[in-house]
Amino acid sequence: MITDQEKSIDDVTPVSGEDISSWEGIDDDTELESTLKEPYSIRSYGADYTVDSLVKRMDTEAFIVPSFQRRFVWNLTHSSRFIESLLMGLPVPGIFLYKRPEDGRQLVIDGQQRLKTLQGFYQEMFKEKKFRLAGVREPWNGLTYHELDFDDQLRLDDSIVHAVIFSQESPKDSIDSIHFVFERINSGGARLSAQEIRNCIAEGPFTALTDELNRNNDWRNIYGNPSARAKDQELITRVLAFFERPDDYKRPMATFLTKFTQDMNSEPTQKLQFLKATFEEVCSLSWEALKNRAFRPVRTINAAVLESVMSALARRLQDAGPPPKAHAVAKAYKELLSSDRYRSGWESGTADEEKVRIRVELARDAFSSL
Repeated sequence: MITDQEKSIDDVTPVSGEDISSWEGIDDDTELESTLKEPYSIRSYGADYTVDSLVKRMDTEAFIVPSFQRRFVWNLTHSSRFIESLLMGLPVPGIFLYKRPEDGRQLVIDGQQRLKTLQGFYQEMFKEKKFRLAGVREPWNGLTYHELDFDDQLRLDDSIVHAVIFSQESPKDSIDSIHFVFERINSGGARLSAQEIRNCIAEGPFTALTDELNRNNDWRNIYGNPSARAKDQELITRVLAFFERPDDYKRPMATFLTKFTQDMNSEPTQKLQFLKATFEEVCSLSWEALKNRAFRPVRTINAAVLESVMSALARRLQDAGPPPKAHAVAKAYKELLSSDRYRSGWESGTADEEKVRIRVELARDAFSSL
């Protein structure tokens, strides 16, 4: 039975728990902001799917598990016991889906481990090996799907998994509520970073580009070891967003970056290639000029300093004439950091619109005449 109800989210508070403002040694207090600031109308309903219909939807990609989402992590025993629970008729956790307005396909917000387990069992493949049930009771232990008795196959086919499906009714041109729901639902015991969520709900050519740029050698020298939480990829997105749209910023930062990512996903290849070349040139110049002290006004990388300086250098590189010399960039950078007014833009409250305006404006002035 399907029920339908309207839900409106009018006010939220930031997620409590771990302090994520300094994940992996990156100084960035924008991570503390809630992603939802305006009222949204969200429509949700429940639906019961049979297992064989879920597998069909996975096979036909009516259900979408974003390629950037966390990888399949269940081991064979965990997956086998999930199948065993269904064969025994036990209740299992449901799944959470977002229905995309543009094509009706459903994005898997929570439940990819269960869905991939079912798909793998029916295809008889588990991480490139034959999927045989392990660590379960007889008579199922060691069997593949097609080796099950017909009655057991039918019981599994007809087993029910409950799904909650939601869509955003208004506003129509935003996916902020999806980000918020993903943030609250798909936590896996630890809060996902804003970029991890963004990679799932705004997957596309631009998202793939930032993933590619994240492997750039100069960028890796600047940032250090790859981030386990995609913070390095988010900083790339921030640099390009403030290079392209410095005057469009409105808090929260996560919403600004997600909207920018959505828009860039629709841009032609030529535009994305321009952004790629620009970022690579900025990384090369930044590393040559600043080396290991790049964007570390105290001890660790400061996201506000990095975003404002690199986006300002990107704009300078678009000007006519030869690019600035590394020694000139280093000198201008040192003078910029000595400015008390610039310091006010990166020390605290860095998501505030006025703080953003101050640091972007001062960084642009510092490098425009080089």
